[in-house]
Amino acid sequence: MAEKHIVKIHSVSKISPPSSDSVTASTLPLTYFDTLWLKFPPSERLFFYQITDLTFDLFNSVIIPKLADSLSLTLLHYLPLAGHIMWPADSAKPAIYYFPDQNDGVSFTVAESDADFSHLSGNNGNREAVEFHHLTPQLSISDDKAEVVAIQITLFPKQGFCISVLTHHAVIDGISKTMFERSWAYFCKQLIQMQQQNLNNSSILLPTELIPCFDRTLIKDPEGLDVVYANHWLAFQFDKRRLKLVSMPVLKAHSSVVRMSFELTHEDIKKMRDKVQGNEVLKRHAKELHLSSYVLTCAYVYVCLVKTMGVEGDATVMLRVGANCRSRLDPPLPVNYFGNCVSGHGMLSDLVKGLKREVIEGSEEKILFVLKYVKEGGGQASGRLLAVAGSNRFDVSESDFGWGKPKRAEIILDRVGSIYLVESRNGSGGVEVGVVLEKPQMEAFSSLFVNGLN
Repeated sequence: MAEKHIVKIHSVSKISPPSSDSVTASTLPLTYFDTLWLKFPPSERLFFYQITDLTFDLFNSVIIPKLADSLSLTLLHYLPLAGHIMWPADSAKPAIYYFPDQNDGVSFTVAESDADFSHLSGNNGNREAVEFHHLTPQLSISDDKAEVVAIQITLFPKQGFCISVLTHHAVIDGISKTMFERSWAYFCKQLIQMQQQNLNNSSILLPTELIPCFDRTLIKDPEGLDVVYANHWLAFQFDKRRLKLVSMPVLKAHSSVVRMSFELTHEDIKKMRDKVQGNEVLKRHAKELHLSSYVLTCAYVYVCLVKTMGVEGDATVMLRVGANCRSRLDPPLPVNYFGNCVSGHGMLSDLVKGLKREVIEGSEEKILFVLKYVKEGGGQASGRLLAVAGSNRFDVSESDFGWGKPKRAEIILDRVGSIYLVESRNGSGGVEVGVVLEKPQMEAFSSLFVNGLN
């Protein structure tokens, strides 16, 4: 059972962009890629930074001011993240609104924990899912207004600190979130270097690849799917325009749900690729196979999980993976397009592909069924759902805010059967796999995962 840890909240504030004549009230529409995720639970990523001589004074006088100042500079380029999602009565769909004169900004919590930093950031066996909850900030969401981003910085005295970034799913996908985090890290590291050289921080320029593109006219939606999805959310919960998220089961302190990390090395992945390519049956479809590290990892983990669950031969087990659509649209979007642009294969994409508006409007029952399926975690529908989050191509382990690369970067998921991927921290081309299961299942999965590589 997880130990109860004392968490002290030192402060909760708002970080806003620097005052400037160029910072004015703005509205950013949501596209159909966004409204699809309107009421899904937020996504969270943790970064653990090890500093063994870190004291509260150093944390409070150096680290926190640098993180806060650099976040403010970052928001100047990412203004919508300082705003709120709202759904006005005269609008067919929600949008992101930013009002500089209404104290809009990102929630910024500073906390202190007595938990074991090495245990939480390590790779040494099971870690109970509830152990990470005290590192999570609160994303303020009322009936008529929803924050976009919340951040918590947690001190582990004499061990290090943790950065938690919680984001609303209707605003940011994994690629956009990574771009924002990398921009923040870039500004913070530059601020530290500027101070060391007694230079003015006004000369800091964001690299071109980190400058976000918010142009929503690039998303073509002739069938009005953005409003169709918004209307389906209304029908799903019969709550009119409330922005409350879909409620998910809350893990108790005595929960047996655990998370564990595994690694597929570059050599492991090469062996799997060679094995698949050497299969006589699969050779006939060699041109159709895209045996990337991501595909091979997802396939291997999926097989291990299905075996772990003891699924019957005729049962359905869905594997939901997100496909980046930026290069797949016509015309393609720029790589720095900021927002959601992910198609959840195995979820809604097949229901709406190629359908005309009148057909889409008649598909309400099908779409609502899938939404219900996702809400219930797949356990109450006709099969089971396994979901993959993250990617080994996001380079989250490169997020250096000025105090070195993180000891660990991790996506926080509590649902049993969840899978998350990050690149190996040693830069060897491997993939680190995180899995969330009940304790007995985790023992079985671990055995299958390790032995299957031999």
